[in-house]
Formats: sequence, structure tokens, C-alpha cells
Amino acid sequence: MKTLQFRDEPALPAIGQGTWYMGEQPAQRGEEVRALQAGLEAGLRLIDTAEMYAEGGAEEVVGEALRGRRDQAWLVSKVYPWNAGVVDAIDACERSLRRLQTDYLDLYLLHWRGNVPLEETLRAMETLQQQGKIRHWGVSNFDADDMQELWEENAGTRCLTNQVLYHLASRGIEYDLLPLCQQHHTPVMAYCPLAQAGRLRQALFDHPLLLQIAQQKGISVAQLLLSWVIRQPSVLAIPKASSVAHVLENAAALQITLTQEELALIDQAFPPPPHKVALDVV
Repeated sequence: MKTLQFRDEPALPAIGQGTWYMGEQPAQRGEEVRALQAGLEAGLRLIDTAEMYAEGGAEEVVGEALRGRRDQAWLVSKVYPWNAGVVDAIDACERSLRRLQTDYLDLYLLHWRGNVPLEETLRAMETLQQQGKIRHWGVSNFDADDMQELWEENAGTRCLTNQVLYHLASRGIEYDLLPLCQQHHTPVMAYCPLAQAGRLRQALFDHPLLLQIAQQKGISVAQLLLSWVIRQPSVLAIPKASSVAHVLENAAALQITLTQEELALIDQAFPPPPHKVALDVV
């Protein structure tokens, strides 16, 4: 099974559970809770959420799913950039903790870069650590230049991860951001590893080569795409699954290994970037 380690933390499976779009439909809440619990039981310990998702609704779903089993999860949430000041970040974190029904986060991320100076956000994160409300902090949607600037801050090297968009049809981070993060021993969390719903996702799931490889291996295209994302060292994927069947399918992808021949064929169909491209964000 492919695993990933955040510094001195115990190794985690290289696939976690995303929660974007959870908490938006009350009728689906029970199924979403059951899916998250099934994921935990299948070993997918990392659960990623954010105050942005359904304006706290996703955190409430996670809180319900973790009732009585908080110690089974490695819990991540994210703060809005306009809440990332010294005072506002503490208030935002406390609201997240209440919705999540816990007294600490394993990891707290700046969701994307805004107008609050990095130095102030880092002070907020350090304060939250000192108060025991978060164990670690990191960032999301930071490009290579942003990471370089972050690492130049006094506390910047304590950033645990950078969460960015990464899937087969969006490989831009492979040119500079991913190698840079690997050089600094900063793992990357890949959101939307199956591509967001729409044209790109359909193009992947209907692609003849991917269908052929998946059929030959006896797996789904979704499992193929997940195994492709986590082939990279220090990359953890966080697909969302709103049903038990889907989350178990995701968990099974941890056991899949793509051959060099398969990877070469995929590279021909979806070439890696030959030059710097703007960071893809959704």
C-alpha cells in the first residue's frame, strides 16, 4: 500500500477523503456520514474539509462522522484568506472546531493567498499551535513563487504541506512546483485528483487509452487516475466520495501499481508540461 509521511508524523495512506460539496443537500447527509465512516474503516485516515465548503456545512458532516471516533482520523481544515489575520484566524479556527466537534485539528491550511501578509498569517498559525488548537499548519493553492516567499519567512519552513489541484489533465505542477516542494521535503496534497465535474473529467473517463488500460488491469478509470496521481513521491490524493461504494473503490486504488510501459503510454496521451504554466485552481 502506498503511504506518505508528513515529517515526524506516522505514515498515512496516500489517499485520503475530500469533502468539497458535502453538506449542501440535507437529504444526502446520512449517506455522506456513512461514506466518511466507511473510509475510516478502510484505512483512509486523512479527512480534508474547509470552512468554505457549504459555509461550514461540510465540517458539520465530518463532525457527525467522527463522533466517538475522532482518534481514528487525521483531520485537516482550511481558513478563508480574509480570516487569516492574527485575531480572525483564531476565531475562524474555533468556529471550525465547534462544527467538527473536536478540540484540535491535525492540520490547518490557508485556503488560498489573500491580502493578509504572510507574516501575520504565520503568527496566527503559531499562536493556534501554542494554544493546542492545531498540531500543524500549511497552505493551499500556492505556486512556486508563493512557496519561495513563504520559506523566506522566519516560520515558513514549518509549513507542512501545499494543497493544490493535480490530476492527469492538469499536470502543470510537475514542471517546477512539485520538484521544488519535494526538494524542501514538503509533501503535496492533490485536490480534485479525478478532475472536477465537467468537460475535463468526461475527457478523462471516456479516453480510449485509459479505458483500455483500466480494462486490462481489471480496475476502474477512477482507480487508474488515483494510482497515477500517487505514483509521485510525496503526493497524497484527496478525492471526494459521497457513497460507501465509491469510497471503497478509492481505497482499493492504494494497492494498484502502474507499470513503466503504462506510464509511458499515458505520458504520450497526456504529456507533462514542457514549460512553466500558471497554477491551475478551481
